[in-house]
Amino acid sequence: MRQFFPKISVVLALLLIIATSACGNTTPNTSTEPAPAAPAETEGAEAETVPTEEPAVDPEFALPDFDAATFDNPTKIDNQWFPMNPGTQYVFEGFTNEAGRQIPHSLIFTVTDLTKEILGVRTVVAYIVDYSDGQLVEAEIAFYAQDNDGNVWFMGEHPEVYEGGKMVEAPTWIPGFKGAQAGIVMKVDPQLDLPSYAQGWGPAVNWTDRGQVVAKGEQTCVPADCYEDVLVTEEFSQSEPDAFQVKYYAPGVGNVRVGWRGDDASREELELTELIQLSLEALTEVRAAALALEAHAYEISKEVYNQTMPSEQLSR
Repeated sequence: MRQFFPKISVVLALLLIIATSACGNTTPNTSTEPAPAAPAETEGAEAETVPTEEPAVDPEFALPDFDAATFDNPTKIDNQWFPMNPGTQYVFEGFTNEAGRQIPHSLIFTVTDLTKEILGVRTVVAYIVDYSDGQLVEAEIAFYAQDNDGNVWFMGEHPEVYEGGKMVEAPTWIPGFKGAQAGIVMKVDPQLDLPSYAQGWGPAVNWTDRGQVVAKGEQTCVPADCYEDVLVTEEFSQSEPDAFQVKYYAPGVGNVRVGWRGDDASREELELTELIQLSLEALTEVRAAALALEAHAYEISKEVYNQTMPSEQLSR
């Protein structure tokens, strides 16, 4: 008896091995124990689907979907809160704060008669100059387009910052280059109690501005005029979420006042002092200045601006 059972066990074991081998080619493994290689294969598959070139965007700072096919007439910007008629010039005067001192500050925003193609969309070129205590501290060309719904998109910019008459930096960002993406600077129907909206995304130069509606139906008076039904927004960046630039928009006019709230170090305050429709001669001078700034952008921004199409005069 001591020898009988061992012999039977060997035979049974051999039969089980043969049966298991034969069935293994046709029947899946139903064991509840995970196969050793499965976790490694799953991790590898997941790793392959993770994008490696997309910019890292905080979910709280989501970007709007951009589709060039939704811009049939992008240079006709007639959004009531952000109209851009070629030759219109906004002159702002006010102050900034530097080390506890109020410094006279002025800004001139001109809608040129230039256009520039970005991401397959023709944009309107704005020329902006910024003065502090009478000295030029920034010159910029910026690009805007209106989609078919009436939203005005911010399509990038080339700013040049000056100190003592010399350029010290040029944080250029253009959608399509170095992870930059377009954003919405003004919605067609801005509403209260809605999440903030991205005005663009330029991670290479830390440009992450967002806007949010904080009031509607307000009144405000500035040297240029008094306005009713004013829209008020706050703009902030991902790097400075507690510093807000407050902007007031009058219907049919656009931005008429700039203020601040929170930890804004500059505490910039500006009021619209003049709203001008430039003569052809004056517009020609601004166009020349904008084109000169663009020429310099091609020289110093080799990886971004130098890869874009040149601006062209808007056909009348």
